[in-house]
Amino acid sequence: MPLFALGLNHLSAPLEVRERVAFPTEGLQQALHDLRAVPGVGEAAIVSTCNRTELYVAGAPELAPQALRSWLARSHGLGEDWLSPYLYTHLDAEAVRHLIRVSAGLDSMVLGEPQILGQAKTAYMEAGNAGTLGRVLERAFQHAFAVAKQVRTDTAIGNSPVSVAFAAVSLAHQIFGDLEDNSALLIGAGETIELTARHLREHGLGRMVIANRTVERAQTLANEFGATAITLGDIPEYLAGSDIVIASTASSLPILGKGSVERALKARRRKPMFMVDIAVPRDIEAEVGELNDVYLYTVDDLKEVVEDNLRSRREAAAQAEEIVAEQVEHYMRWLRAQDAIGLLRDYRERAARHRDEILARALKRLKHGESPEEALAYLANTLTNRLIHAPTVGLREAAGRGDKNMLGAAKTLLDIDDEEAQNP
Repeated sequence: MPLFALGLNHLSAPLEVRERVAFPTEGLQQALHDLRAVPGVGEAAIVSTCNRTELYVAGAPELAPQALRSWLARSHGLGEDWLSPYLYTHLDAEAVRHLIRVSAGLDSMVLGEPQILGQAKTAYMEAGNAGTLGRVLERAFQHAFAVAKQVRTDTAIGNSPVSVAFAAVSLAHQIFGDLEDNSALLIGAGETIELTARHLREHGLGRMVIANRTVERAQTLANEFGATAITLGDIPEYLAGSDIVIASTASSLPILGKGSVERALKARRRKPMFMVDIAVPRDIEAEVGELNDVYLYTVDDLKEVVEDNLRSRREAAAQAEEIVAEQVEHYMRWLRAQDAIGLLRDYRERAARHRDEILARALKRLKHGESPEEALAYLANTLTNRLIHAPTVGLREAAGRGDKNMLGAAKTLLDIDDEEAQNP
C-alpha cells in the first residue's frame, strides 16, 4: 500500500496561494470524506495551517499523485495547471520522513516551533472522527508524534522561545520599546493567540483585549492574562484604542477591512498602529497595509524577524535529523512487515489444521488400544513430516535449478548454519 504526502507550504508557495488552498475548519470533515472517495484512496488525513496544506494518503498500488493533485485543485475551484508548480509529493519513506519533520517543527517557518505538533494532532483527530484513518496512517501519525517528543527531549531544538507569536511580539517591542503604556487587541482565541498573549504579558504590556467569535473562549483567555473579552462585533469599539493588533482566526473572510481601520486611525489622530496578520486566509485585508500610519505584517514578513533567533536551533536540528532518519527506517520496517501478515496468518492456519487433524487421529489410535508411546510417536512423526513436506519439496526444486538465492533465504528462514547444512 503506497503512502503519499502531497501539498504546499511556506517554502513552495507564497501567502496568496496558500490562503486559496487552505481548508476551513468547518469544512474539514466533508473534505476528508471527499478525499477518501477518490478512487484508490484507502486512508486520508489533511493538515491545514497558516503555513501549509498537506494531504496524507495511503492507498491502492494503482493510486498516483496525479489523482491527488487533481482533487486538491478541484476541491478549491482552482486550475490544476495553475496549482501544480507549487506542490510537492513524497512517497513511502520520504512521506513518513516529511510527516515526522513537520510534527517535530523541522519543516516550519520558525525552526522547532511547537505549535505544529498540536496542529498535526488536531488533523489526526479530525481524520479519526471522520473515519478516514486506517492501520497505516494511524501508525504513521502516532510514530511521528512520538519522534517529535523524542526530538524535543533529546535536543535543544525548543530551548529558545522562537515562534511566529514570539516574532510578532518581538517586533512590537522593537517598534514601541517598553510596552507598559501600550494596548493590544488580539483577534482569535486559539493556540497562537494564547501564546501571543503570554509573550505580551511577559513583555509587560499595559492593556489587552481578546476578541473571538464565541466570547466564552475569549473570556477563558482573558481570565488567565488579566485581559478584557469581547466578541468580533465589538471590535470597532476597541480598535481605535489599540496600538497593537494581532489576528489569528480560522475565518474564511477578513475580519478587519480597510474602512474600519481608516476610521480607527482618524479617531487616534494618526497615531501609528502595528498590525500582524498570522491567519491564512488573511484576517486583515491586504489593502490595510496601504494606509499611512499602519505597519502591517503577515506571516511571510516575519521570516527575517526570527532569523537571529535560529542559530542555536540549527545545531539542534542537525541532531534531530539523525533521530528522524533512524525513526523513518523503524516505521518502514513495520510497514514492510505488514505485507507478510496475510502470509503468516495463512501459514499458521495451515499448520493448525495439520495439528488438529493428526491429533484427532492419534486420539483415535489411543481409543482403539494403541499404547500412549505409539500414539505419541505417530503424532510426532506424522506432524513433523506434514510440516516439512512443502519446504523440503521447494528446497529440492531450488537445488535442482541451482537457485542459490532461494537456498540462502531458506537457511536464514529455517535458522540453519553452514555446518548444519553440510552435515544433514
